[in-house]
Amino acid sequence: MDKVVDYLVHEQSQVRADRVNRRSFIIIIILIVALVGTNAGWIYYENQFTDVTTTYTQQAEVDTGSGNAYINNGGEQTYGTNQSESNSNN
Repeated sequence: MDKVVDYLVHEQSQVRADRVNRRSFIIIIILIVALVGTNAGWIYYENQFTDVTTTYTQQAEVDTGSGNAYINNGGEQTYGTNQSESNSNN
């Protein structure tokens, strides 16, 4: 037994489905625009800042030992050479 659907019921279902599809399409477009807008906003925000590199030169002297070693404020460790002629702590 085949079930027959009335023409008006079928048309109403189609119109309702068309409205749902149109609304879904509009929401998808709005979400894509919002995604692009927020990403552009973050890129603009991150580009406001500049990277600043500061270099400090320090000199250190050691009375005894085989060489100079110090750590500056940037956390970089520098090894120097001993400028004395001989080591008297043998």
